[in-house]
Amino acid sequence: MKFGVVVFPGSNCDRDMQDALEKDLGKEVIMLWHKDKDLSMFTTDDCIVLPGGFSYGDYLRCGAIARFSPMMQSVIEFANKGGKVLGVCNGFQILCESHLLPGVLLQNGHQQFACKNVFIKTETGDPLQIPIAHGDGRYYADDRLLDELEANGQILFRYCDAVGNVNLADNPNGAVRNIAGIRNKAGNVFGMMPHPERATTEALSNTDGRKIFEILGLN
Repeated sequence: MKFGVVVFPGSNCDRDMQDALEKDLGKEVIMLWHKDKDLSMFTTDDCIVLPGGFSYGDYLRCGAIARFSPMMQSVIEFANKGGKVLGVCNGFQILCESHLLPGVLLQNGHQQFACKNVFIKTETGDPLQIPIAHGDGRYYADDRLLDELEANGQILFRYCDAVGNVNLADNPNGAVRNIAGIRNKAGNVFGMMPHPERATTEALSNTDGRKIFEILGLN
């Protein structure tokens, strides 16, 4: 599996993602400029990554302008053909704006930028410590959609405490039902607010991010 990392004006986690994938996970990475369109070097067994940052300065809404970039038109087509797409932080926002994932990301409930380590877990797995850095990471959807996500197993990660208890006290942004990440119905598009690429090396005393890529089948 090789990876393409899209670079938008305002991306600031694109090189972090490249470094983690290449040096820590041993993957081939191709950097993709937002004005380009060509994804012919990828197959549906590969993965396109939308990294964190502030694409187009977060003008209008986070991810709203990036959704219309030439490269995103190709990414949408790639995803609709079954190709894997991962959006992290601002990338998650772009996926929701592009309607590749349902719901929206709103301003954090406490109206402050959150930058710290948090714990997240799958429905059945152990808690993993992954950093966050966002001001608009509060996932929101109505109850009908939330019930549908839960019924379809589309909720990937929830915020929890260090032993795996899911509670409001350990929700860093007020996301509904403590949701930290979701996938689409087809299971090939993934979005999450925490940054797994910042937890893949022993140099940072945390390799839980590697487990995230394993859980998503991107290893």
